[in-house]
Amino acid sequence: MSSDTLIIVAITLVYLIGVLIVGIRARGASASSLEGYVAGGRHMGVIVLFFILGAEIFSAFAFLGTPGWAYQNGAPALYILAYLALVPIVIWTMGPRVSELGRKHGYLTQGDMIADHFDSKTLGMLAGVIGIIALVPYLTIQIAGAGLLFEAATDGLIPFWLGGLLAFVVVAIYVFTSGLSGIGWTNLVQGIMMIVIAWFLGLAIPKVLYGGVGEMFLRLQEQAPEYLTMPGANGMNWGYFSTAILISAFGGAMWPHLFMKFYATDSGKALRKVSVFYPLYAYLLIPLLFIGFAGILVFEGNPLDRPDKILLEMVINVVDFSPWIVGLMLSGALAAAMSTGANLAHTAAVIFVQDILKPTVMKNASENTSVNAIRMSVVGLSAISYILALVNPSSLVVILLTAYGIIVQMFPMVMGALFMPNLRRQSVMVGAILGTLLFILMDFGIAGLSSPFGWHAGIWGLLLNVIVVAIWQKFLTKPDPVASS
Repeated sequence: MSSDTLIIVAITLVYLIGVLIVGIRARGASASSLEGYVAGGRHMGVIVLFFILGAEIFSAFAFLGTPGWAYQNGAPALYILAYLALVPIVIWTMGPRVSELGRKHGYLTQGDMIADHFDSKTLGMLAGVIGIIALVPYLTIQIAGAGLLFEAATDGLIPFWLGGLLAFVVVAIYVFTSGLSGIGWTNLVQGIMMIVIAWFLGLAIPKVLYGGVGEMFLRLQEQAPEYLTMPGANGMNWGYFSTAILISAFGGAMWPHLFMKFYATDSGKALRKVSVFYPLYAYLLIPLLFIGFAGILVFEGNPLDRPDKILLEMVINVVDFSPWIVGLMLSGALAAAMSTGANLAHTAAVIFVQDILKPTVMKNASENTSVNAIRMSVVGLSAISYILALVNPSSLVVILLTAYGIIVQMFPMVMGALFMPNLRRQSVMVGAILGTLLFILMDFGIAGLSSPFGWHAGIWGLLLNVIVVAIWQKFLTKPDPVASS
């Protein structure tokens, strides 16, 4: 074991210990209550909320998947910036309404709101099941990303399985202990870390290899122009590009962990402030895209077997940064994976208990029993995601787009609960089930089905979903009684 590897491991372990201490110390008296553990007492301020919502989006996918897609496809990777430009609109329009309903009715999950509005525990459970099915692959991305980071940065000293396990044991401990308060304060620390590291690497790598970002793109224009124009180097058609943006934008608005953070705010005004400043966080992706583009000419003729490794290859083997820089890079990338992973593990556990167990086997559970059940579910669902991560998926971006294709099927029922009170529970239930099934069949090629025109399969699932809802609304004569919102 070289001294360089020891320095990298030491820096990373110090960072992990620091995050763990911050997360545990964030535990307050409210963490023992259900509302305190899940919603942070509903008094999250603008600064902490800004970093929490930022961590909802910027994850291992950002540090590994984003440069990986830029390296592999070129211009089509810009779909990420296109759909993120719509996120502030989502926060501004939906956030205050969700926050108001949460405070008024005591909602803790997306399923709570849906079940109450449509007066249907079954529909709330369906929302919970769809949420968990989408969240587990998303959590798997974070674990796989952490494993890849450790293995590459330590030259195999810490293998994939141990790296993923180590990072998420830390996450599970502080989420188990402190709930949303621990997530909030660790996300603040880790958000600052990942922004600084991303911009340093995104500017330094093109500078060392090409003389600067502008010079890098001039070289690409001369030697590999196909990476700078659509449909990109691998022929991604406009249909897939456009539908991936739509599915990511509409699906992004449906993530259950987004709703839970809306519930945690002290006012709708705070959410609107966050929506104004949110694009500042989104700048994180620009330097990461630079890193992917920088690798195109470096590995021309000798492509990487896995595009998600491009950042690691550039930092460790191409530019040959000092071990101190590599250690900080690893810590910054782990910050992205762990901050999002904490949110996902917490949300999935709350959904599992609140939307699935409490309406069935935990009907009379006390508040203390519910909190303990959520804590144990954090551990259990993280373990399941870890096992899935050991399969070592081929593309973090592909997994994320699959998760979006599932969660977007929540769109009609959520719009009904927030803005369209005349939608009926049977219509949105059948629409969500059929839309999800069609997406899964097309996305995985089951029964020989494939997505027409090469579009993202989620768009066909959503279209079927909306058509079913419209037909059901038209021909179902007796309206449902819905709870007042």
